[in-house]
Amino acid sequence: MHTPIETVNKLSAAIAAMLNDTGFAPYHGAVKVGVDLGTADIQTLVLDRHNRPLACYLRWAEVVRDGIVVDYQGAREIVSEQLQCAAQRLDVNIERVATAFPPGTDPRISVNVVEAAGVEVSTVIDEPSSVAQLLSLQHAAVVDIGGGTTGTAIVEQGRVVASADDPTGGHHITLALAGHYGLPYDKAEWLKRMDDSGDVLAVVRPVIAKMADLVRRHIAAHAPPVIYLTGGCCALHGFAEVFAAELADTEVVVPERPLHLTPLAIAACADAPDVRLQAV
Repeated sequence: MHTPIETVNKLSAAIAAMLNDTGFAPYHGAVKVGVDLGTADIQTLVLDRHNRPLACYLRWAEVVRDGIVVDYQGAREIVSEQLQCAAQRLDVNIERVATAFPPGTDPRISVNVVEAAGVEVSTVIDEPSSVAQLLSLQHAAVVDIGGGTTGTAIVEQGRVVASADDPTGGHHITLALAGHYGLPYDKAEWLKRMDDSGDVLAVVRPVIAKMADLVRRHIAAHAPPVIYLTGGCCALHGFAEVFAAELADTEVVVPERPLHLTPLAIAACADAPDVRLQAV
């Protein structure tokens, strides 16, 4: 299903409006469920068969670091709780879900956590490829900037032809803020998430520019005309503009709520029969 960025913005707004809502809203029909196990957060999203959001749960949690689950029990408990909340809200049984992994990492890391929560993983796909599939991209790049990594996938003729993962992400932006202002890490993380003035950008611009330079090297041989950014730290005021300045010959597109794009894409591919344990 082709999903233009305008539709993604509307769906993401609906997700934000129902985020962590446990109110009873029974649904009768097939559902698609995605679990996004990130470095900074875990999100579980339930869609109907037309990719319309029904329930979404987010917990900020540092259970993954450098592609490795450092708090397996904590991750399992969060996923289990989110699945239970979704099932109770919608009055449905959730038995099969989709999940994803950063390019270049072992997909079993995410799969093991989700399966330990008591459900079957029917679909697993690398994170940027899920976004490329949702948007039905033909010639583009998807850059998924997570808490600890930046994943880049290059799409040509509708297929992912190359992918890479770099050990830099929102965590490094937080460290730059902590060092500059002399703040504890959690205070710097709060400042990053809450900034809407642009003051943070002056401090972290070099970190963002380094991310953009890494991406520029990955895409150089492919010359995609457009890059789609996803990941929570892309919402930082001025982030997309720094990327665009570093990649002057490439259009840079960021959705209005980039935090929810990858979970949306993962859930949307939950019923795709050809991506089970697909690695790039």
